[in-house]
Amino acid sequence: MPYKGKKARELPKEELFTQGHRACQGCAGALALRLILKAVGDRVIIAAATGCMEIISSPFPQTAWRVPWIHVAFENAAAVASGIESALKVLMRKGKLKKEKIYVVAIAGDGGTADIGLQSLSGALERGHDFVYVCIDNEAYMNTGIQRSSSTPFGARTTTSPAGKKSIGQMTWKKNVAEIAVAHRIPYVATVCPTYYQDMINKLKKAANTPGPAYVHCLAVCPTGWRVSPNLTIEVGRLAVETGVFPLYEVINGKYKINYPHRRLKPVQEYLQLQGRFRHLTDEYIEIIQKRVTEEMARLRALEKFGSFYNNFTAHS
Repeated sequence: MPYKGKKARELPKEELFTQGHRACQGCAGALALRLILKAVGDRVIIAAATGCMEIISSPFPQTAWRVPWIHVAFENAAAVASGIESALKVLMRKGKLKKEKIYVVAIAGDGGTADIGLQSLSGALERGHDFVYVCIDNEAYMNTGIQRSSSTPFGARTTTSPAGKKSIGQMTWKKNVAEIAVAHRIPYVATVCPTYYQDMINKLKKAANTPGPAYVHCLAVCPTGWRVSPNLTIEVGRLAVETGVFPLYEVINGKYKINYPHRRLKPVQEYLQLQGRFRHLTDEYIEIIQKRVTEEMARLRALEKFGSFYNNFTAHS
């Protein structure tokens, strides 16, 4: 059954994403999967795209999933989830299935969301299917060798955006897929981080019980790709939020609400200095990143203060 409590001690003891998977030590993505299933319970069907979470959880003939789970191609997690949701409605209408709430959840990484899967995600959101899409964002194609994605942050070193004499690493800024989802005028969008597990579970509950499409963007610290000690996963996630690099917020029917951080932000250097992928950055580039984070937080606070994105969008259209 879905989690209905409000306190950590009330979390379900049952693990629907089990131990024995092959995730790296300190993998925040695996923790995210545990929290997702604690939030929605066992009356769920998962459509999971190719990627780290699929590879580590389903080495044939074994599986770490204790719920119905479908491995789908890199690009079509949202499309398959759309088909599952539509099929359930038809079967219940025809009396071939008992009428009950069965959650449909699509899961993909940032590569399968921000890049390869953006088209099918956009189509599913536009059509209004009743499902939850969760992006497990570890900020690169970690499963295939730490290649950059459009979710890789500015200045990060990857195997396809190396740092050197003529490059600082990733030269573009991280794509904001949560805002792309908001632009579809869907009823619920949220950002989450497993470090803030109670916030994450509560948002997933809201997403699952909101009629229509919901999009949840989850920051997943990757010790291997980020060059972070595995025992610092939770701390790095906390600093991502406390510095404003990855703010936690939700957008309910277009209305923004910032959950964390609060007014006083920590310097982004505290977040960057723990990660080997940023070790090459000079003070000049750290200041550029700090300026960008400060500006983005100011813009997010303005959206929260001055009303609905939908109202603003309508007024300018």
